[in-house]
Amino acid sequence: MAVVGAILAAFYLVAVAAAMVVFGEGVLPIAIVGSVVLVGFQYKVGKWSALRSVGAKDMPEGQYQYIHQMVEKHSRDMGIKKPDLKIARMGVPNAFAVGRRGAGTVVVSEELIQLLDRDELEGVVAHELAHIDNRDVVTMVLGQGIASVVAIVAQYVVLFTGDNDLADFFLAIVVGNIVQFIVMIFVLAISRYREYVADADAKRAINSGDPLARALEKIQQGNERAHDTTIDDSVNALCIFGDDHGLARLVATHPPVEKRIQRLRS
Repeated sequence: MAVVGAILAAFYLVAVAAAMVVFGEGVLPIAIVGSVVLVGFQYKVGKWSALRSVGAKDMPEGQYQYIHQMVEKHSRDMGIKKPDLKIARMGVPNAFAVGRRGAGTVVVSEELIQLLDRDELEGVVAHELAHIDNRDVVTMVLGQGIASVVAIVAQYVVLFTGDNDLADFFLAIVVGNIVQFIVMIFVLAISRYREYVADADAKRAINSGDPLARALEKIQQGNERAHDTTIDDSVNALCIFGDDHGLARLVATHPPVEKRIQRLRS
């Protein structure tokens, strides 16, 4: 985390320095304020979009009292405010958390509740609460914000150091996308690492890694059998289970399920 965080900070500082060289020192306060506004905007919109995309609704406490009780217990043990609990029909068994400590939300799919035993569901809940406790959502938004800032600066540098014609316009788009992809490789490395940390924290919270390991096995099987899902790529990155067989595992948001299970049972 320290190494990757330092690399991301270096990317940001290089981008700001490049902007100052091209546009002058007066751009520094604009760059800093713009970065803060961009990250804040991504955080607010990302949370709203994630909940809206799956049709998340408030989880009735009378119907799901045992889930509310386990969330309240583990929230108290972790020293965080009990997050809002929501339920959604996602088409697959899954769960995710958004927000920060004091203003978090945990979403659980109906399919997950139907699939898992109570101790397995408790492991999943503890995992999502660990994400909120560790400020992982904020960390990921910050990383994505840095990637966006670096890409924007790269595009403007290309435009203002060239002839500012149509060819430079398309070159700026290409360069921006390449730079953003490179930075996102490091952001995704953080994402995979934070999944391992949340697993370990959940294991500690419920005094065993086996329930969460069994839950991951069932979730993986449920996702493989599913033919229709309401989860898009942006929300998939937040979920307890994500696809690690995309373009390459290098750009996966989650580590391989097999390795997570092995760690939980070791």
